[in-house]
Amino acid sequence: MRLPDRVGDQVRIGVALSVPEPYGTVLQTARQHAGDPFAESIPPHVTLLGPTVLEPDHVDHVVTHLTAVAAGHRPFTLHLRGTGTFRPVSSVVFVQVVEGIAECEMLERDIRTGPLAQPLRFNYHPHVTVAHDVPEDSLDWAFDTLAGFEARFLVPSLQIFEHGDDGVWRVARDVPFSAA
Repeated sequence: MRLPDRVGDQVRIGVALSVPEPYGTVLQTARQHAGDPFAESIPPHVTLLGPTVLEPDHVDHVVTHLTAVAAGHRPFTLHLRGTGTFRPVSSVVFVQVVEGIAECEMLERDIRTGPLAQPLRFNYHPHVTVAHDVPEDSLDWAFDTLAGFEARFLVPSLQIFEHGDDGVWRVARDVPFSAA
């Protein structure tokens, strides 16, 4: 996984939708079985903003921005089903988002404005990664094993994750959707 470098007391964040239990454990366990080295450090999620480095004095401004974005969105249903892959461009297998795509796209677009305006490396495609940078047979295993996976749940909020010095991504804040 490519991470932007941090210098001094900079903070590395990401913004995502967490996959709740019991689905989160199922996906994290599959990622472990696939041999993904990030299985223990990245909880199952749908990324809205990839790893981003902030100066410490910008964090409050970014939180205010994300709170305003969340206030403009309503809770929605996220439906995950089946698998997909970004091969051959990228060695990734993922669980597909089949409902809630438009909501994820609108959130991602709104988040990447103001203090978080930044170009994308790839077109945004909401998904839950279950194997990344592992051997081909492990990618195939994850693709086949989770082909029948299905989960449907309400998404009431977005999460701001912080990347710790120990390499683990943890939820730093939960920001509720509050549009009428």
